[in-house]
Amino acid sequence: MDVSTPSAVNGHAPAAKAATIRDVAERAQVSVASVSRVLNGSDAITESTRRRVLDAVEYLRYVPHVGARSLSTSRTDTIGVILPDLYGEFFSELIRGMDLAARAHGKHLIVSSSHGDTEETLAALRSMRGRVDGMIVLSPHLRAANLAADVAGRMPVVLMNGGLDEAGRPSIAIDNHGAAVTAVEHLRATGRRRIAHIRGAAGNLEADIRAEGYASALVDQEPIIVEGDFTQAAGHRAATRLLALDQRPDAVFAANDMMALGAMLAFQEAGVRCPEDVAVIGFDDVPLAALVRPTLTTLRVNIAEMGRRGVERLIGLVQAGPNGAPDSACEIVRPLLVERQSTAAAETAGSTTVNPTAQPL
Repeated sequence: MDVSTPSAVNGHAPAAKAATIRDVAERAQVSVASVSRVLNGSDAITESTRRRVLDAVEYLRYVPHVGARSLSTSRTDTIGVILPDLYGEFFSELIRGMDLAARAHGKHLIVSSSHGDTEETLAALRSMRGRVDGMIVLSPHLRAANLAADVAGRMPVVLMNGGLDEAGRPSIAIDNHGAAVTAVEHLRATGRRRIAHIRGAAGNLEADIRAEGYASALVDQEPIIVEGDFTQAAGHRAATRLLALDQRPDAVFAANDMMALGAMLAFQEAGVRCPEDVAVIGFDDVPLAALVRPTLTTLRVNIAEMGRRGVERLIGLVQAGPNGAPDSACEIVRPLLVERQSTAAAETAGSTTVNPTAQPL
């Protein structure tokens, strides 16, 4: 039987055990330290040496050991993200924006869900320590987010919450109160006088603030608030309850688009016309809002842009290091009113306009 020695295939070394940094150094005829400097992007290396090392890396199919690299550079090039949920269009858009920004900077994401629970938030954070350079924490509870930032210690953390006062921490927050007032004022401007609110989950910070903004903007009516949980099914149930009232509302402000869409479906099933009989306005401007019929008037939050800004804020903190200039700013996102068919008069239904006085992100 003829036994031959495996040869290089397609310019690469034959398959064998994984190459080490010493193998790369030996093939490139340089020191291990020189290989390390090339892989870490150091400028203190000649171009010819860099070329030999990179050729050796390609030939040997060498993959740097992330753990060893992080020990020498104190960086993992990985960002941790803790969200209350991973389901739904809002979180899908948020992660999309984060991923685009991370890839643009050569970073990776580790995403975990806390399910809105404080203990799970802390457990997710502890599981990521040592594996990430910094954390983005979005929690529906301000206490949980601040507690997570405390537990993180010296690791940079950016909070993405509903509160405008994040105790002097780097954060991004939506102006939920101002946006809710804008929603009610828009409905009143279209002639609606009995405005109901489908609120988000009980105990959720953003839901609480949006409900407060709704109530503060009412004129000559008592608040009509029905509980929800940010899901389409909750919006459908809430609208069914509103239809059973002795005095049916002529407008509904839902705390997010998915509940608004669920409410519109319930009205359609009951033969109640939107916007002729009842106007509906949502919050977020998820992609589906412009696709349903009637199209949904909403408060636009550029969700993907929020995700991008969160990642870029965090990368800035990581690069600055513990001795960098402190960043304790709370960046405010001001939603934009987008008028569509669901709040229009019957003769103008079909148009889409953007309120030029609103302030975008």
